[in-house]
Amino acid sequence: MHFDFELLLVLLTLVTGVVWAWDLIRRRRRGTKDGEGKLPWWIDLSRSLFPVILAVLVIRSFIVEPFRIPSGSMVPTLLTGDFILVNKFTYGLRLPVVHSKVLSLGEPHRGDVAVFRYPLNESEDYIKRIVGLPGDEVVYQHKHLYINGKLAEQQPVGPWAGPEQAEVFREQLGGVNHKILIHTNYPDRGFEYQVPPHSYFVMGDNRDRSSDSRYWGTVPEKNLVGRAFLIWMSWDAADTAVKWGRIGNVIQ
Repeated sequence: MHFDFELLLVLLTLVTGVVWAWDLIRRRRRGTKDGEGKLPWWIDLSRSLFPVILAVLVIRSFIVEPFRIPSGSMVPTLLTGDFILVNKFTYGLRLPVVHSKVLSLGEPHRGDVAVFRYPLNESEDYIKRIVGLPGDEVVYQHKHLYINGKLAEQQPVGPWAGPEQAEVFREQLGGVNHKILIHTNYPDRGFEYQVPPHSYFVMGDNRDRSSDSRYWGTVPEKNLVGRAFLIWMSWDAADTAVKWGRIGNVIQ
């Protein structure tokens, strides 16, 4: 069962806000000042919680939201157990719950690491790298990416130090220089795709072990949540330890 924390925040803000406003109007009509008389517990609680919940809702909906990386599809850029921050206004301001855009502030760029609502189940959040913009021709051949006929150049870095037998490459995607992981013994699975309007083609940096646009299609613009920009915590579940060296890393 999916728990909608955003909806809960909105409901709590509405309930506590109505109680807070009602109490304020009631006191003004009676000429009662704050601190005079004992308040019912539910009024006192609402007055205390309303500004806090409102601040959390505004920050989480319009400024920044934390997410946790649940899988290895973005290795080596992001590891399982990384806790990241996502810029919520980069791609425009959207109303919570209904996700309607109310103000356009910017558009996604090729190479952005973006969080979005999974097109096949919008109650789930996914994170991938945007490789194709609306109208782009995306081609993947021999594990090399071509955008509008131009090769995204790869430079070998070395063997992956993790449990997977793979090679690390540094890829130049537009203006973004980032690392990818290639399993040389995996099949090529080449393809050609024309990105439709108002949609984005996304891929995981762990190229051979990522469920992405190659399998379920593009991400509609309306599903975008924001751009990932910082790792604020990283927890290794296997070693039950904090990965201190990853804290504060900027996501590229």
